[in-house]
Amino acid sequence: MSVARLKLLVKNAQQVLVICKNGEKYLIKGDSDIDIHVIHNASVVVGSDGLIKAVGPADVIESAYSHAFFDRVIDATGMCVLPGLVDAHTHAIWAGDRVHEFAMKLAGATYMDVHRAGGGIHFTVAHTRAAAAQDLQASLGGRLERMRRAGTTLVEVKSGYGLELPTEMKMLEVMEEARQTLPIGISSTYCGAHAVPKGTSMEEATEDVLRVQLPALKERMAAGTLRVDNIDVFCEKGVFDVPNARAILQAGKDMGLNANFHGDELHPMNAAQLGAELGALAVSHLEEVTDQGIAALARAKTAAVLLPTTAYILRLAQPRARAMLDAGVIVALGSDFNPNAYCCSMPIVMHLACVNMRMSMPEALAAATINAAYALGRSHTHGSLEAGKHGDLLVINAPRWEHLIYQLGGHQELIRYVVVKGDVVHDNDKTLAL
Repeated sequence: MSVARLKLLVKNAQQVLVICKNGEKYLIKGDSDIDIHVIHNASVVVGSDGLIKAVGPADVIESAYSHAFFDRVIDATGMCVLPGLVDAHTHAIWAGDRVHEFAMKLAGATYMDVHRAGGGIHFTVAHTRAAAAQDLQASLGGRLERMRRAGTTLVEVKSGYGLELPTEMKMLEVMEEARQTLPIGISSTYCGAHAVPKGTSMEEATEDVLRVQLPALKERMAAGTLRVDNIDVFCEKGVFDVPNARAILQAGKDMGLNANFHGDELHPMNAAQLGAELGALAVSHLEEVTDQGIAALARAKTAAVLLPTTAYILRLAQPRARAMLDAGVIVALGSDFNPNAYCCSMPIVMHLACVNMRMSMPEALAAATINAAYALGRSHTHGSLEAGKHGDLLVINAPRWEHLIYQLGGHQELIRYVVVKGDVVHDNDKTLAL
């Protein structure tokens, strides 16, 4: 009898957070709360292809795989296993930090005040245009490593600090290199319409995206030298209005990109309705979304990617997560990691979502796993621990999964292992027991 060779066995966990019970692609609020599927005293098997083969009670798995050989076995007795976290919105490639702007914000400057003073996106654009690709690659790698240590195994990464063809392509090439070489999943987003370049009108910027940047991107994608998943536009007063945002997003959709964009952050722009109209995968921010926008998102099954770090650091009104959840919107979470909101940790994002946006812990966990994966078009491969999905998971040194959200910071002690496609990519042998 041949002996099956498998990559990983995580056995005897006190809790395994499967998340979905019946292959759902997202979870929305029921009569009381989102229902997270948990198996107690359970094990997980990951095959040689990096995909989950089985999840179930420990004794059932032990019997079914008694003759298998595993490259690695993790005894998770007294610990919890969760899906790898999914960060649905980041700007992780840039040069030139903006720590100096923090004092301006603390003194009362708004986002647009900083922007008009030459800071904000334009400051980062100037530094990113001047940066060498290898320097951007090195800084991106370091940031993704920090995210991975905090439990993120799939991350959306945007371009958008170029605002012209050469730098946008440079950023997308850096993403592509990271996708192929780093042990973390990446969903790549073209965001050439992140701001209107200095000395340019909104209409001129839109024409450059439509006539110069997108055709070049289409050519690179057709040649197989770049893989890009999503298209993003900053639909905001003083940036790109709804008609121009619609034209750019539709052009991206016509190329096969998923519409996944910034909207209703600083002003109610009816961006949520635009996302629903276009069949967008997701709209992010939504601090100023209207009731009509919430209803449109729910009907269209367009995810709302909420970013509690942004509202926190800019002292904005929090996104109305409760209204969205109660209306049946698919709510996802992202860190919005960027020079303006420097947070690499999805556990902290979940904590802020619960405290500031009044989400329950099951709602926050679903929003950072299966729903965030849905917002990236990846819920068939990520976001839950189900057979056939990527073997991306966390093992935390705690008897209940809620510790991952309850504890504010200190995740370097709490997270024992991070696994991507069955490979242990972070092994914290200094983890302290509770």
